[in-house]
Amino acid sequence: MSLLEELKKNKVPKHIAIIMDGNGRWAKKKGMARIFGHRNALTAVRESVEAADDLGTEAITLYAFSTENWKRPKLEVDALMNLLVSALKKELPEFQRKQVKVKAIGRLLDLPKKAKATLNNVIESTANNTKITLTFCLSYGSREEITASVKKIAEEVKNGNLNTEDINEAVIQQNLYTHNLPDVDLMIRTSGEQRLSNYLLWQLAYAELYFTETLWPDFRREDLFKAVEVYQNRERRFGKTSEQLEGEHEQTI
Repeated sequence: MSLLEELKKNKVPKHIAIIMDGNGRWAKKKGMARIFGHRNALTAVRESVEAADDLGTEAITLYAFSTENWKRPKLEVDALMNLLVSALKKELPEFQRKQVKVKAIGRLLDLPKKAKATLNNVIESTANNTKITLTFCLSYGSREEITASVKKIAEEVKNGNLNTEDINEAVIQQNLYTHNLPDVDLMIRTSGEQRLSNYLLWQLAYAELYFTETLWPDFRREDLFKAVEVYQNRERRFGKTSEQLEGEHEQTI
């Protein structure tokens, strides 16, 4: 029996977020340039999306390029942007075949013209697809996202469209980049690092965190299934006690 068959179908995370870390170290181990690691990470992306889709997950969000990544050497940044363009063009037929809806969040205006055009084409082409939603975080930083949300809310108050006493979590949520996605249930970070790196800080408030030593280019379907298996064996209490959760479970059966 495969690990996928052993997983509980009624306890699948609705939204999986991944920090795809370790491309540079993977390349360095092989005596290659960092971009070699980024190129070889595409298989991990493809397999992770397919695995999440097989599970019945509604959404998968990938941290592809942070606001801080613009500080990297220009040669690497240019190579990453070119890789983004070629990968999106290559994967579009597969997105269509598997009914993957593609989205992107972040300061997308920062992207080079060609990358923006290609990204917009893929987003528009897959807009009516009905299966898993794949979101790329590009030029993304969670603090910047929250700051932008606060500014939009402040503008609504300034214009008389919103009272300060009506500002609540739901209002903030509706002004985030991820307003049309469920909160993250499971966050996976590869390469052994154990920090959030300014990633989906609001959305990860109650997520289960899973860290693996596997470098991103080596991450495969079974690795994602293993993360979900760990997730399913954890008790998510959301502030309640174990006894309360057991009582609620008994009432539903």
